[in-house]
Amino acid sequence: MAGSALSIERPGAHGVEPLRVAVVGTGGWGAQHARVVTDRVDTELVGVVGRDPSRTEARAAAYGTRAYTSIDGMLEAEHPDLVMVSLPNEEHFAPTLQLLRAGVPLLVEKPLVFELAEADALLDAAGDTFFAINFNHRYAEPVLRARAAIAAGELGDLVFATWRFGGEANRGPSPHANLIETQCHGFDMLEHLCGPISSVAAQMTSMTYGAFSTVAIALEFASGAVGTMLGSYDSSYAYPDTQRVELNGTAGRAVIHDTVRSLTLQSVGDETERVWRAGYFNDEARSFERTVDRHLDAVLAALRTGSPPPVPASAGRRALELAHAVIRSHETGARIPTPPPGA
Repeated sequence: MAGSALSIERPGAHGVEPLRVAVVGTGGWGAQHARVVTDRVDTELVGVVGRDPSRTEARAAAYGTRAYTSIDGMLEAEHPDLVMVSLPNEEHFAPTLQLLRAGVPLLVEKPLVFELAEADALLDAAGDTFFAINFNHRYAEPVLRARAAIAAGELGDLVFATWRFGGEANRGPSPHANLIETQCHGFDMLEHLCGPISSVAAQMTSMTYGAFSTVAIALEFASGAVGTMLGSYDSSYAYPDTQRVELNGTAGRAVIHDTVRSLTLQSVGDETERVWRAGYFNDEARSFERTVDRHLDAVLAALRTGSPPPVPASAGRRALELAHAVIRSHETGARIPTPPPGA
């Protein structure tokens, strides 16, 4: 996707029949999904589904489409090529299962669900259906560049990696909301960049409002590298470097600041850093929300060619598996093995 505030051309593939896309959910991220679809030339937003009639009507009107309060009603009327699902974090299971049983291709927001049995039920119901999850951090420009630097050998062999992500609380019924619904990005990102996590050991605190709002996790990677994760709902998104990833190798280091803000690369023994930051007109690359647009680029390309999703829902199941291992580590005081699927 071209990144410039000067660009007046709508994004997406030109000269193709637009894919019919519906959005389930009328919250904040549901609005992002509706925006992404209506911005493009190769997609048509054919419906918005919500529980509250007035709110759903308002959202549909804002994006020039039709409102539905029934998933089945929307499917029967619109026959979408893709449904994007963005619901409250702990209410994903039943609507997602309903859509999968209908055989419709899906892109769902993280977390997949909160329980492993539910994750397995969704994957079983999906079968060969296109089933993607929105781990959009992968599509941030600093992350893409860091991954390319690793692949090019610029960092050498990775020795350690750190992830820190913390802000204000998003309170919910689960005492492990921070770990499962927010730090799932960390599990996915570190495995995406560093390879499989082979064991975890954890500490947690519930000192502020009763839930385990801050977690500290020690990691072992299958490669032999080690790592740490610090995730918090006791911090602030106003702080600089509220999100920070450091990748340290035998030949160099990469540091990702605030997901989209900047990337620094540095070689061993060299006091000079190389820094990427989005230029004056490159608003697209500096916007966290636009990582969803980039992910949808890849999702639509895969869907049109009959290829697997670029980030399959099984990645959401893997992040949940790691989170549950962290919970067991905290409860037992033991290091918990986390071999990847098929290992």
